[in-house]
Amino acid sequence: MSGSFHDTIFQKYLCTYNGILHSYDPFSEIRADGLKIPESLRERLLNEGRKYLDEPYVPLYAHDYMTFVRTGNRSDFEQKYFSRRHHLCSVVTAYLTDKSEDLLNDIIDGIYCIGEESTWALPAHNSYIRDTRQLILPDTSRPVLDLFACETAALLSTVYYLLREQLDDVSELICKNIFDLIESRLVRPYLEEHFWWMGNGDEPMCNWTPWCTQNVLLSVFLLPFNDDIRFKVIKQAAYSLDCFLKDYGEDGCCDEGAQYYRHAGLCLYHCIDILNTVTDNALRDLFSISKIKNIASYIVNVHACGEYYINFSDCAARAGRMGVREFLFGKACDLEALMYASSEDFYYDTNEGDPFEDESQKLNLYLRVLTAASSKEVLQFHENMAGKASPVPDDIYYPSVGLMVARSSRFVLAAKSGDNADNHNHNDTGSFILYMDGQPVFVDIGVETYSQKTFSDHRYDIWTMQSGFHNLPTINETDQKAGSKYRATDVNCDLNGEIKNISMHIEDAYPLQDTASDNKYYIRKITLDASSETVTLTDVSDYDDVILNFITYEEIRATDDPGIFKLGNAGICFDGASVMANETLPITDARLRLSWDHDLHRIRLKKKAPEFTMTVSPLDQM
Repeated sequence: MSGSFHDTIFQKYLCTYNGILHSYDPFSEIRADGLKIPESLRERLLNEGRKYLDEPYVPLYAHDYMTFVRTGNRSDFEQKYFSRRHHLCSVVTAYLTDKSEDLLNDIIDGIYCIGEESTWALPAHNSYIRDTRQLILPDTSRPVLDLFACETAALLSTVYYLLREQLDDVSELICKNIFDLIESRLVRPYLEEHFWWMGNGDEPMCNWTPWCTQNVLLSVFLLPFNDDIRFKVIKQAAYSLDCFLKDYGEDGCCDEGAQYYRHAGLCLYHCIDILNTVTDNALRDLFSISKIKNIASYIVNVHACGEYYINFSDCAARAGRMGVREFLFGKACDLEALMYASSEDFYYDTNEGDPFEDESQKLNLYLRVLTAASSKEVLQFHENMAGKASPVPDDIYYPSVGLMVARSSRFVLAAKSGDNADNHNHNDTGSFILYMDGQPVFVDIGVETYSQKTFSDHRYDIWTMQSGFHNLPTINETDQKAGSKYRATDVNCDLNGEIKNISMHIEDAYPLQDTASDNKYYIRKITLDASSETVTLTDVSDYDDVILNFITYEEIRATDDPGIFKLGNAGICFDGASVMANETLPITDARLRLSWDHDLHRIRLKKKAPEFTMTVSPLDQM
């Protein structure tokens, strides 16, 4: 472990640690008595688990694994792989509420099915060096620690922790097998090899670091590893988490988006919580550090309305409701707004939806049990807040990413400056998103189902990654390119008062420097006037060939007024351009369909004058 960065928060706090390790027993009550789970949740968990008793664990074959390298398809293998883990998670939580032999037999089947897999790493991650070509099959003598190898280790470790007594009554070899698997497939590689997400100086990190580290910590402290191993793991974990935090601005913005906050910010929370527990509160003051509090608050600040979030990069527009984990992070950081928002979402899911629907809880047994164990506290908080007005997030500008979010009583406007080098980047510098009255107007499409191309040199061949399929101009028949040098300049954001705006030059986000247009400019300004409920986009440029692209939720339609178009319940006026195309963007991909319940649309305008203006207002005000 080496590095030149100086922001060593975890290592600094652990220096004060007295060296005595405490036990980690997060669910002692539920482990002793599953009836401690609230009755309404027990019924859900039991019904879901029992439905799997008629379904065998899905087989996995070598040819399934090879499909990724051969065809680029990730989803076929992953669907089978994840179904096994969801199956096991479900029957374990069902067994906590009903300790029947048929459920226990199914759990043992699941332990051995998963334990007998040649590798726990996904085919798309089966390499030893970052961003290198994947091996077609795993090397069983040298395990790869990817996201889901670590997730699987945490799953089996949680089964061991929750059910050791019952499993030992069948055979002590079951838990011995789990321990041996975790030691050989997780702990030994973690302490003897270096995987890129563990951090190496100034090398950039992403959500992999806290996500994997969380699951390593869970595995080591839920199983009876000796203190020597645990101390070594703590030391490496602290270094890795410092490597992760160095890439965050003080403002706490997650450049990967709201969906990845669940794996970045929330996993960071769990890492702190686990380390704090086993070190007798040596890290308790971390939750009062502004950077950590800002990371926690991010998810509230980028919530748009209902199920929708501000979703630049690979984030989905419907990024999932908040729940127990967000509540606990808010509680630890003393952030009432986060506690309120997450309790509202959790209350809704408990009564109208499914509090266990979040993808993380389908795969991570620890998080699933955490939801059950903490549900009473969250719902009690929600009841105590009844009658109080829901806090509205403040307007905010995140300078580390260049993200602005501004609000009025009817609009939520977001705009991105920054550059095209974000984690999970799309070429979207200067793009914007607009919601009105709780409905999308101008949108960011998101990302299709991951494939081999998604994280390769051909990433930007994918249409959803291209600036022409964002709310951006095409200049001289050229779209934006990826990389930190393709960026916005002269950015100015003003969120004071009723008129909120952001302005920027975006010409440097395009590869135009080698053309005759070196000295030309393109200025974009987006304004939300909260007093008049009007959003105005103004583009001023001396480029002659500009096509303006706008991605919309509804199809644009003419009105009786020739100067006004209709987008849903919004009225749109254009000045300085003419409509040249109105295209339907079919939404057929399974991942995109989770966000969009119908096709999207792209309006293309030909810019006719140096200055283009688009005004958006509610139709009932026009």
